[in-house]
Amino acid sequence: MNIRAFFYGVGLQMRLDIRSRTLLVTCYLVPLLFFALMGGIFTSLMPETKATLTQAMTVMGVSMGALIGVPPSLAEVYGTDIKKAYRANGAPLWFGAATVFLSAFFHLFVMSCILLVLSPVLFDAAVPQNLPAYFLSLAVFLLASLSLGTAVGLSVGNQAKLTMISQIFFLPSILLSGILFPISYLPKALEILGWLFPASWGYKLMLDGGLRLSSFLPLCALFAAACAVCVLRLHRLKTES
Repeated sequence: MNIRAFFYGVGLQMRLDIRSRTLLVTCYLVPLLFFALMGGIFTSLMPETKATLTQAMTVMGVSMGALIGVPPSLAEVYGTDIKKAYRANGAPLWFGAATVFLSAFFHLFVMSCILLVLSPVLFDAAVPQNLPAYFLSLAVFLLASLSLGTAVGLSVGNQAKLTMISQIFFLPSILLSGILFPISYLPKALEILGWLFPASWGYKLMLDGGLRLSSFLPLCALFAAACAVCVLRLHRLKTES
């Protein structure tokens, strides 16, 4: 597959995702509605949350898009005749996963930028002091979260099970990440469990104001582990087809 065909496929997937109810709801509608509702509640009850509101709402939105929105999109590709269409037209099997991944990255990055702009306007939230470092931290968090969502989508073939398993990954990511209440309030076992998800490290990384290795390396490790699962699943799908 040449580069031109690959980027054409990515652009096509982006346009399809804009029309997709699943991606529209999970990447834009629900995160922005949650932000509009909870942003006012958080800043009214706890004014100190203005310092972390942008990062907290971004973690919630990215986690929802990556863990709830991406897996069903992949199931549509690899659980239907679309997979056969790729093979018939000479496209590699990884092409579908790559286009969904990159399209979701684009849409979630746009959603995160919207939150960054609206937070100080609507709720007087603090703006990250070092924006280049913040965007770089956001990109690393997006890569780790989307790789996990892609691994889940490729690993679970049954749609009913996929919905349940996506929730199993999403809910702990949010509840144990520290965006709703400090991690120190949790029992030690749950605190440790929270560090197994990208949301906890991503939130810490974006709050650090830069790419500290203590937060950056765990995200890289999670990204690498999820990518390894994706490679194994794609290889198995290739042998099954």
